[in-house]
Amino acid sequence: MTKIHNLGFPRIGKNRELKIALERYWHGEIDADALLAVGAELRARHWQLQSSCGLDYLPVGDFSYYDHVLDTTAMLGAIPPRFNWQGSQVDLDTYFRMARGQSADGSSYRALEMTKWFDTNYHYLVPEISADQKFSLACTKLFDETRALLALGHQAKPVLLGPLSWLWLAKTVGHFDKLDLLERLLPVYQQILQGLVELDVDWLQIDEPILVMDLPDAWQRAFEMTYATLQHSSINILLTSYFGGLADNTALACRLPVAGLHIDLTRAPEQLDSVLANFSNRKVLSLGLVDGRNIWRTDLTTALATVEQVRQSFLGHLWLAPSCSLLHVPIDLARETGLNPLVKPWLAFARQKLTELELLRLAFVEGIDAAQPEWDAAAATIASRSAAAWICNNKVRARLENLAANLDRRLNPFPIRKTLQQQKLNLPLFPTTTIGSFPQTTAIRKARLDYKRGTLAEQDYRTFMAEQIKQCVREQEALGLDVLVHGEPERNDMVEYFGERLDGFMFTSHGWVQSFGSRYVKPPIIYADVSRPLPMTVSWSYYAQSLTDRPMKGMLTGPVTLLNWSFVRDDQSREQTAYQLALAIRDEVIDLEQSGIQVIQIDEPAFREGLPLRQADWPSYLNWAARAFRISAGGVDDATQIHTHMCYAEFNDIIAAIADLDADVITIETSRSNMELLDAFTDFDYPNQIGPGVFDIHSPNLPATETMVELLKIAASRLTLDKLWVNPDCGLKTRQWSEVRPALAAMVNAAKQLREIIV
Repeated sequence: MTKIHNLGFPRIGKNRELKIALERYWHGEIDADALLAVGAELRARHWQLQSSCGLDYLPVGDFSYYDHVLDTTAMLGAIPPRFNWQGSQVDLDTYFRMARGQSADGSSYRALEMTKWFDTNYHYLVPEISADQKFSLACTKLFDETRALLALGHQAKPVLLGPLSWLWLAKTVGHFDKLDLLERLLPVYQQILQGLVELDVDWLQIDEPILVMDLPDAWQRAFEMTYATLQHSSINILLTSYFGGLADNTALACRLPVAGLHIDLTRAPEQLDSVLANFSNRKVLSLGLVDGRNIWRTDLTTALATVEQVRQSFLGHLWLAPSCSLLHVPIDLARETGLNPLVKPWLAFARQKLTELELLRLAFVEGIDAAQPEWDAAAATIASRSAAAWICNNKVRARLENLAANLDRRLNPFPIRKTLQQQKLNLPLFPTTTIGSFPQTTAIRKARLDYKRGTLAEQDYRTFMAEQIKQCVREQEALGLDVLVHGEPERNDMVEYFGERLDGFMFTSHGWVQSFGSRYVKPPIIYADVSRPLPMTVSWSYYAQSLTDRPMKGMLTGPVTLLNWSFVRDDQSREQTAYQLALAIRDEVIDLEQSGIQVIQIDEPAFREGLPLRQADWPSYLNWAARAFRISAGGVDDATQIHTHMCYAEFNDIIAAIADLDADVITIETSRSNMELLDAFTDFDYPNQIGPGVFDIHSPNLPATETMVELLKIAASRLTLDKLWVNPDCGLKTRQWSEVRPALAAMVNAAKQLREIIV
């Protein structure tokens, strides 16, 4: 029997109900019971939606109030000592202390580190483990939610992050082998399985995404021991892999003692033959045929051919599914009423992807005739996109074909540029700056919305924004910052703002996806060739520079981040799209310089995010991604200083590629890691200048001058003093002015104290 199922569903609610409830809870406007009630209502609504799409099994445990890795950490009782957990059930206050670094009573903690979930734009909270780590079943959330789903009469498939993937993602405190903890960890997983057995659950989905990565021999052997321990006669385990192919882990995954295996055939269709050659006909094989990470409709004809190919040689049970959790796509395309009518039929959000599964199963089980007319309509849509010549821009393509070989290089190497830039900018030792954005007040957001709706005249809008920029410049001058920014009041999002001004982009009204916690983004859709019809930021930056004698940074989002934080067209290579974006940003950089802007920041926080999961594929990506950045920055004089910003990523293994960007200054996130990320830059002897973030802007805690001085001393011990800049971890748009003023004042004071200490 062919079944359809889902690996996970978006948590946020069609109107971002979870975000609203979380922030009200954090601000003390609602209590824990009210927050939990919102979560229960969202889960019930999403279960009903998925059931209406014909799913045989509904995922449960995929919902989270902040992050599913943090949920697993809480369930395993792996709470670092600094969070003052008393050892019973992990409550909401402890949970949010780990996520945000603040307790309900206002007490401050150092939050868990945050980094990217594999090669996605989702951020997870990094577990911390020590050599003497103890584990215990410390949260009943999974059982409670499973019980609630079963009470509604649905077939439940609980979702659980696997023990080996959880360990792999964890950070060790001290030096020891993570695998030494496995024997202590597995009894808790056995308890979880037994608790689900007692609820009469038939299937359990255990996610082990590290199976698509390069695994050391010891970790491969650990899989066999782990699943021999976890196999249970009363519950069926569906082992899920996604984001890539099993490759050299294929034989291992296929022989594990589990009841089923899920593979991602959208990211790695080439793995199918190898899986079929190794997989037992007595198991369930789940085919991930619908892309869970992009918004283009599935070519159902091709997908059906794949299913029929599998059936010719595989005699076991076939399940059909999205490639991965639908966490990474918006909920429902039906809500989008303002999209380009030529492009909208090409799209599928979470709800539409589940409907595609239902249609695919119907065509496979009963034949295409049974699936018409929906099948014919789907095929016609795929054909219309393939035939759409209007999405190609011949001028853009000709420009790419005729790129000069040196277009991606500055005139002279960094040491020469550095001297020229210092002569022009005359900055002190340890210059201070911010990453770009300043608080987005209610008044600012309202003005943008009114202007977009047409209820605020353009001249009134520009007058208002000019006043906000003026205030921001005055605030920075009063604080004593050395290199200023205009604060970005006119910008809704660092990708959306630029996409709205570039040809080839399209935007949704309700297409929100979760980045972390209550932070959601609305990724643009790149559907055609990209170009810049007009300057995008020059007038605002020029105005801001006219208000001050201090250097004003022009603020841009880099081509690789624009690529990785968008839903990207899948009918040409990502490299080709990246170069189109690079040329568009290059034009803006040149215009900024010509308008008198001497410092230009091209942010690339998503640079590592696009890194393939297999190291053999790294060189190709890193080469074209670094070249795309250099193309965007390569058109300016040596005396113009190019900055870039990266956050919440590991740099150790790609530090050569980071250096290859050849940015004059790079700012990075380091405060949560206590400057540990600087190790990569010091071990490599990074040649250019670095601004390690000295306070965590995602925490409501106010940083102390003394703490920042100590962090800067650590940085100064690892870098030559002329390389060091002083800045926050990231932009300040999510904070309030009441938090920003004292935090930046303390930061500037810390830089001054360090200058006195050094001198």
